[in-house]
Amino acid sequence: MKIYCCETHVNHALDVFIAKEETFPILETIKKDEKLSTKCEYCDTPATYIVANG
Repeated sequence: MKIYCCETHVNHALDVFIAKEETFPILETIKKDEKLSTKCEYCDTPATYIVANG
């Protein structure tokens, strides 16, 4: 599972991930070249973080 999120929605993404996967995620910052096309899953802002399980 991967959730792309902005600075505003990072806490919500962490909560959703933990609720669905029942484990703690890895929080990574998106690379500059990926930021151009990747949007937050909760709004239209460019994503800053990837919340994932590896």
